[in-house]
Amino acid sequence: MLANEWDMETALEVSREEGFEKGVGVGMEKGMGIGMEKGVETVAVNALAEGLSFEQVHRITGLDTETITGLSQRAR
Repeated sequence: MLANEWDMETALEVSREEGFEKGVGVGMEKGMGIGMEKGVETVAVNALAEGLSFEQVHRITGLDTETITGLSQRAR
């Protein structure tokens, strides 16, 4: 269909669909990032509970000392 053949309703529908697709992609990426972050935190908590040092947990997870210190409260 040529651009000049579109009516306003069709144009709005296409715009809504494109916006939805972009929104779903961003939401999914953000959700996956949060999930990955929580997974790394779980690994850190479990490692601390097993007696690994903060330095070892840092090398394994890449988390900073401040974050590891906060997570150490959950490892008890």
